[in-house]
Amino acid sequence: MNFALPQFGRRSLVGLDVGSHSVKAVEISMKGKDKGFELRGLGVAEMPPESIVQGAFLNASAIVEAIREAVGSGGIKSKDVVAAVAGHSVIVKRVTLPAMSRPELEDQIQWEAEQYIPFDVNEVNLDFQILQESNVEGQMEVLLVAAKKDLIDDYCHVIREAGLNPVAVDVAAFAVENAYEMNYDLETERDQVIALVNIGAEVVNINVIQGGVPAFTRDITTGGNQYTEEIQKTVSISFEEAERLKIGDASAESSQDVVPQEVEHAIRSVTETVVGEISRSLDFFTATATESRIGKVLLCGGGARVSGFVESFRDRTGFEVDVMDPLVRMLPSKSFDPAFLAQVGPSLGVGIGLATRRIGA
Repeated sequence: MNFALPQFGRRSLVGLDVGSHSVKAVEISMKGKDKGFELRGLGVAEMPPESIVQGAFLNASAIVEAIREAVGSGGIKSKDVVAAVAGHSVIVKRVTLPAMSRPELEDQIQWEAEQYIPFDVNEVNLDFQILQESNVEGQMEVLLVAAKKDLIDDYCHVIREAGLNPVAVDVAAFAVENAYEMNYDLETERDQVIALVNIGAEVVNINVIQGGVPAFTRDITTGGNQYTEEIQKTVSISFEEAERLKIGDASAESSQDVVPQEVEHAIRSVTETVVGEISRSLDFFTATATESRIGKVLLCGGGARVSGFVESFRDRTGFEVDVMDPLVRMLPSKSFDPAFLAQVGPSLGVGIGLATRRIGA
């Protein structure tokens, strides 16, 4: 497992975002110096309900089929895949260690990790990123990452079964950071503290960026599926129909004996819960980083498309809140429907960020 800033190798990579709601497969290429990036391939395939539950792969064959469908429908040519992990099997901690060289840290990282992660270090893959070299006190700041080997093995297995080649596994929150860095002017925002919030179906990834590096990273077990389940329970419809109502699909509303006010109430109720969970995590960062204040929140993921979510988040927190567009600097080929890109764009933060990776980075 490894992670790095966006870089391009000679071959393009497929960013594969395997979520409990859908699979997104993205392939991009660099047009040349100062010429931007080209979206070469993009496919989205829905995942059958309960194929993945709380990070556990319960229906591997359905996951494999969804990966094949996303890659096939997206016109993707590359076989080399970068995937992302998140949730309770992934630990990210910013730690302070005695100053040492990178080779020394590589030798000692397993011992250091034992003090900070709640898992047996023999059961995880470890990685680190040096955030700050030796300071006047003889210490260094390091970002420590651990992911359970079983989780990574599950991802690699379904990727191989789909006929693809897994070359790297990243952390979902860092993939979103890659997409942000690729699409936004970092120089104008470097002095600002930016919170990147990716709202998936089951997990919300929070990554607070300060001075261009992660200052606070946390995954919360909540997300878009809560909306679907609450709508399903409130108006007694199928999961699939509730999914369409969640994002404001009028055809779902007109085809059923559905009271719009009941759906709106269900959505507002869940929004209050989800926004509250995220807000508490951001409050924790603010309380522990006494000299830092969040200047802007950028939302992405399917949950960011829920009607009224951005406004509720802004009202609850008082922050400047916007939806991140991971396609800002992307030049899509003529084969892509602009309406389709506008619809799925907010959900592509992880996939775009993964596709920017360079093999070996």
